[in-house]
Parts: sequence; C-alpha cells; structure tokens
Amino acid sequence: MAIFVHYLSILLISAVIFLLLRAYRLRLLRLPPGNLGLPFVGETLQLISAYKTENPEPFIDERAKRHGSVFTTHVFGEPTVFSADPETNRFILQNEGKLFECSYPGSISNLLGKHSLLLMKGNLHKRMHSLTMSFANSSIIKDQLLVDIDRLIRLNLDSWTDRILLMEAAKKITFELAVKQLMSFDPGEWSESLRKHYVLVIEGFFTVPLPLFSATYRRAIKARREVAGALSKIVKERREEYEKGERKNDMLGALLGGEWEEDQLSNEQIVDFMVALLVAGYETTSTIMTLAVKFLTQTPLALAQLKVKSRGKKYKQNTKVKVGTGNFV
Repeated sequence: MAIFVHYLSILLISAVIFLLLRAYRLRLLRLPPGNLGLPFVGETLQLISAYKTENPEPFIDERAKRHGSVFTTHVFGEPTVFSADPETNRFILQNEGKLFECSYPGSISNLLGKHSLLLMKGNLHKRMHSLTMSFANSSIIKDQLLVDIDRLIRLNLDSWTDRILLMEAAKKITFELAVKQLMSFDPGEWSESLRKHYVLVIEGFFTVPLPLFSATYRRAIKARREVAGALSKIVKERREEYEKGERKNDMLGALLGGEWEEDQLSNEQIVDFMVALLVAGYETTSTIMTLAVKFLTQTPLALAQLKVKSRGKKYKQNTKVKVGTGNFV
C-alpha cells in the first residue's frame, strides 16, 4: 500500500510540474488565451465528439465566448490557435507563404507521407503543383473526363437497389473516377479494396497521432502501409513499361515522364504524391455531390429551374455527343 501511495504521489507531482511548465511555455510564446487541456491528448476528444454530432459549432463558440474570437487549444497532438474572426482569417490567407507557413497536424502528415504535395515546400512544391495543374488542363482530361464521369455514374446507377446511402455512393463514384484518371484502372475488386483501406486512412486524420492511445490511428497506419504497398507495385510495373517505351495518358504517366526525364521522381515520391491526390477529392467532392442532391430535393423551384436550363442547353447543343460506340449527354 505504501509503495502504491508513493508512486501515486510521484505521478501527481509530475503532472502538476508538467501543467505548470506548459502554462509557462504558453505565456512565453505569447499565444492567445486558451486552455491546452489534458497532457498529450489536449482537447482532441472534445473536438471529435462535437463533430460527430449534428451541431459541432459549440466547441468553437464556447471557447470564443470564454477567451475571445482567437484562442489557443491543443488538438491532434499540436498546440493550435483557432480563429473565428473573419478579418484575422483573411489576413492569414493573404499572407500564406509570407508571414504564415501552411502546416498540418502530425496525424495527417504522417499518414500522407513526407513527399506529399501538401507537405512540400519551395521549388519542388512549385514543380509538382505546376505538373498537376498542367495535367488537369490538358487535352487528355478535357477529352476523357466527361466520358469517364458519364460511364461511371451510369455503371453505379445500374447497380443500385431500392435503397442506397447517397454519401457512400458518391464517395465510391468519386474514388473510382480518381483511380481511373490517375492510373487508368477501371472499377473492380482492386480499386474497391484500395478504397476500403483509404477509408481507414482518412479516419485516422483527426485522431491523436499516438498509436498507444488511439486504436483508430493504429488502424490508419496499418491501412496506409497497405495502400502504399498496392500503389508501389503499380508504380514499379508502370516504370518498367515506361522504360520499354509503353506510355499511358494519365497522371502516373505524367509523373514518370515528361519534364522529369532528367530528374526523375523516386517510386516513394510518386506513391506519396498519389496518396495525397486520391485523398484530396474523396471527401470534398463526394460531400458537395451529396449536398447538391439534398438541397435540390428540398428546393423544388431550384430543381425545376436546373431542369429547364439543362433542357435549353440540350437542345442548343444538339443533345448528345458521340464517343466510341456509345453516346453520352
């Protein structure tokens, strides 16, 4: 019993010293007022639980009321300054890369990989960003994107039963389209297996980046290894094909060749880059698609106006465009 009390006393004293040092560091760094919460975890659990409800705003509202519109907290393993002030936010965005440098929580950066476009800086970031934009604006995308979108949506619509979860269906379509544009893979068992691993990776973005404390983060790390392994195999095969003179008009083909002839990217760099690209549109695009359906369903007038506009374009542009053996609207 005496030993237990002794260790408990040491633990309590250590916790008090830790909290005092952290409070002193907060004042030393001249950060905005706020609360750093528990050691290591901070206020991450409160933020996650808030965003799992229908009304996540109180997490910020309560702290803004207590500390002001700009306050300090500790989430996802990082001391973090939140700003709910529009003028402050505008100032930060206008000075990104000048007075402010973009960064991400450890949970996101660890899962995306050190060569991710989101984490790149300097000339390499400019080159990769330029390559991405030039590919997005290329004739390859313009000629094939609408065709692929039409085909994949029709394919998914045909597979729907009486009841579907729209958000999940939108995510599936978005991911299949991204895989097609990046690697020229049609939907199948491989792409669906990859998507399921991606879901686990994304779930790990907003957790404490400590495997010991978070089972979600442990699963995400494991899933990330699976994703990297699957993509590494594809990159290796495609590089061998490229060296034999075989070319494919997709993003992976652009990464393997073109302006990189004299300074080729490593397989690891390409894998990290593609991991980030697949993540980038998965949540955002599917969310926008789902919200569009939701709000159009709830606003019959807007839906009717959209149908009229669509019909007008249809007649004006002669309705269908012939591609290959079929037509698409």
